[in-house]
Amino acid sequence: MLHLLLISWFRIFHPFYVSVTEIKQNPTNHSIEISCRMFYDDLEKALEKQYHVQLDIVKPKDKAQINKLINDYVKKHLLIKADGKVLNLNFIGYEIQEDGAWSYFEVKGINAIKEVQVHDDLLYEQHPEQINMMHVIINNQRKSTKVDNPDADANFKF
Repeated sequence: MLHLLLISWFRIFHPFYVSVTEIKQNPTNHSIEISCRMFYDDLEKALEKQYHVQLDIVKPKDKAQINKLINDYVKKHLLIKADGKVLNLNFIGYEIQEDGAWSYFEVKGINAIKEVQVHDDLLYEQHPEQINMMHVIINNQRKSTKVDNPDADANFKF
């Protein structure tokens, strides 16, 4: 019981800032599926700061505006190359789950991949202690890493 109280106290007084990006090859559709999870309050603050607007991404008044802003923000801060070619991310949408905002992207017309390069500085302007985790799954082989602000680049070879 004491252990649980200490963990709770630590989380309240020592917040952590983590995002998770998963890049997964879908060989059936010849596509790459990308999902990004960020704490929704951090994402909301980043969008408000960058675009000078007041937002509520949990209960948006204008969902189309939120979609546009999230699409633009993620594309500016998440750059993915497959075998040296920059991927053009197609925004699918976003959803809120508990304290997280998930945004989804897809890139069609992708076949065999040998190398994935990722530049991920999501939320770096919000938190100097931001950590971004990355999971890349190609040919059912999963590789993972993390980058700590200000480092933002990772390379995955398959």
